[in-house]
This record gives sequence, C-alpha cells and structure tokens, in this order.
Amino acid sequence: MDMSCQTPKADAAAPQHPEEVARRIANHPCYSDQAHHRAARLHLAVAPSCNIQCNYCNRKYDCSNESRPGVVSELLTPTEAAHKVAVVAARLPELSVVGIAGPGDPLANPKRSFETFQRVAAVAPGVTLCLSTNGLALADQIDRLVALGVGHVTITINALDPGIGEKIYPWVFWNHRRLRGRAAAAVLIRRQLTGLDRAVAAGMLVKINSVLIPGVNDHHMGELSREMRARGAFLHNIMPLIAEPGHGTYFGVMGQRPPTDDELEAVRRACGDAGSRVMRHCRQCRADAVGRLGEDLGAAFTKARIGPPPAAPAGPAGPRPMVVAVATSGLGTVDLALADALAFQLFEVSPAGVIAVGERRVAPSAANEDRAEADAVAALAGVDAVAGARIGIGAWRPLEAAGVLPSGAYAGWPVADAAAALARECAARPAAAPARAVA
Repeated sequence: MDMSCQTPKADAAAPQHPEEVARRIANHPCYSDQAHHRAARLHLAVAPSCNIQCNYCNRKYDCSNESRPGVVSELLTPTEAAHKVAVVAARLPELSVVGIAGPGDPLANPKRSFETFQRVAAVAPGVTLCLSTNGLALADQIDRLVALGVGHVTITINALDPGIGEKIYPWVFWNHRRLRGRAAAAVLIRRQLTGLDRAVAAGMLVKINSVLIPGVNDHHMGELSREMRARGAFLHNIMPLIAEPGHGTYFGVMGQRPPTDDELEAVRRACGDAGSRVMRHCRQCRADAVGRLGEDLGAAFTKARIGPPPAAPAGPAGPRPMVVAVATSGLGTVDLALADALAFQLFEVSPAGVIAVGERRVAPSAANEDRAEADAVAALAGVDAVAGARIGIGAWRPLEAAGVLPSGAYAGWPVADAAAALARECAARPAAAPARAVA
C-alpha cells in the first residue's frame, strides 16, 4: 500500500471519562443505537458548494422522492435555517441534534456554515451542533468549530491508499488548484488524517463514514477501520454504495454494483471483531432530513409551509462590523510575520459574532523584507485592523497612517479569537475609521 500520503498520528487528547462520553451521545441518534429510537435530528441544507468530487455523489436539488446523502429539496440561507430550527424545535420536542451535512461540504462554504451555527445557537441553545465533512478543510477550522460549540464531527474517509482513492475521487480542489488522479487522492487523504487528529485532540467526538464499494475499497476496509480507531475516532459507519443509474453518478452510469447485504455485514463484523465500534443503524440520510432516523418529515417543514423568517425589529443602527485581517499559514493561529504573509484571512466582527469573509492576497514585487512589508500594506487597504506574529516598524507606521490598527500582541492566538479581540481594540479607539468596503 502507498503510505506516502499519511501523516504521523498526533498526540491524542486524554481519554474522555466514560460517563462524559455517555452523556454526549445519549441524545445523538447517530452516535447512539438507543437514541435513534427517540431523538430527532435536523439537517440544514445551507452548503451548496463542494471542494471534491466523488464518483458515488450527485448533488441534486428538488429531489424529494430520493433519500440519500447529497440530495435536498431546497437550499436555505443562514437566516432561513435558523428560522427552520425554531419552528421544528417548537413542533418536535424530541429534536436534539442540528447538523450541516450538505448538499456540498460545509467547510467549502465556511461563511454560510459558521453563520448558520451562530444563529442556531441563539434560537435553540440546548441542541447539539454537528457537522459532516469530507475532511479536506477540517484541520484549518477546528478552533472555529470549537468556538461555535460544534462537538460532534463526521468525516467521510473511504481510503488510506491514494491508489484506491483515485478510483473514488476524480478531482480535489485545493490551494486554488484542481488536482486529479493519485495526487488529488494523496492530498485529500493526508488532509483527512490531519483533520481527524486535530478534531480528536480538541476533544471532539468523531464518527468516520466509509462507503463500501465492491472491487474498489472492500478489501481495504479492515485496515482503514483499524487506523481510524488508532487515531481516536469514536465510531465507524460503513455504508453500502448507492449507485442507481438514474441518479446520474459516475458509479451508477458505469454499472458499479453495490455490496450485497451479506458482504456489508461481513465487513462490519470483521471491523467490529478487530475492536472498532461499528454503527449499524445508519439510514444514509438526505442533507435536509428532519425527524428520527428512518423517517423524514421534511415535507412538513418546507419554506412554503413554515413561512419566511420574522423581520428584524426596527431600532437604532448598531455598531458597524469591523473587518480584521490575520496573518496565518492556515493552521488556525496567528503564526506569520506581516512580511511573510502571501495572503491574509479576513474576518467580519460584529455583535452577531466572527465570520470568515475571504482573504486578501499579496502581490509581491521584491524579495527583501522592506518591500514585502510595503506589498502587505498595499494589500490591506480598507481593512480596520491586522494581526500578525510580528509587524516591523516599516509597515506599522504606514498602516496607522492609513487608519489600519496593527497588532503583534496576538501571536499564537486562534485566528477567530484574535480577530474578535483586535476588533474590540479597534472599536475602542477615540476616532474609529469610517466604514470601508472589502474588495
């Protein structure tokens, strides 16, 4: 097997006390084979885009007659999603879990997903927040997810070997490039394992979803399950391939057969015998499912049925959002000097929370530090503040002159926390700069 894509195991978090784990899964219908009889879940379809393509997936809309992952009847805005949660919670007292599972990947739509979680926590503070992802962008967002209160994460991992992965994933979009073949699979698998390690280290309960594909990864599933368990995954959900020709997926069109019930059970049993905790009650839910597992009440909670979100009450305008730039390598902390940053992550900070709104790229014109700082200053035009691990005096004075508050005081901080703290500093300045557009 090609192990070149794998990462060494990170230091695992201290094992959680069994009573604490039991409490955290007691009302989660996916993590507990008892809870699914009584607890309901709600999937919010707010994430239309995806950063990978799978040969078994076709993200469809207006497909109320199909029940499988990636299918939704209608997309929601974060505001509509929070309204739906409030309505469902009022009508279904057994609602315990609200998750984002698609129809694309939540972390390929971070602004929409994070705003949704913020709004949901405000209207239904008692529910468990859950996320399902392919794992490509997970490692970069662990701190943000923890800050939002997301404690349960599902990662779909179908292979550890790029030679197997390239048969499942036609392409991966990573670092502004579309990768194909074995290189794409290697990047995806490496990122998935890093995301898994960081999620476990952060104290999250992680469930692994794997699609069993005869002749592709069936012989590999035992090894994958052992690796997931060794890295601290709580649960392994081995699902049968759904590959009907009418669904329009590559595997469906090409006639790839799904596993038989006996084949699926044999793999699950082998993984369980090897020590993995195996999920057996999965119903392969739609990305807009409502209700207990095995039932879908989505038709009762469409936008037409529940009506529009209530209008915000009129009143005096609140403080304007602050736009804060952060120099980060993408690992979730303020870890780059201003002169070393090729791009800055942008956050909009307001009373509603901290929302990632994109990035500002630097167009370097020379290889010396003075010129690099000047290029960074030019790239930061229009933001309110910038946090870096180090900011030289050659950049500090021009930034202040342009009305941008620089700070090196948040080196090593999680990016969202640094943005929030620096926005408070910015708002407290005697003469706050006027509102600026973010290019």
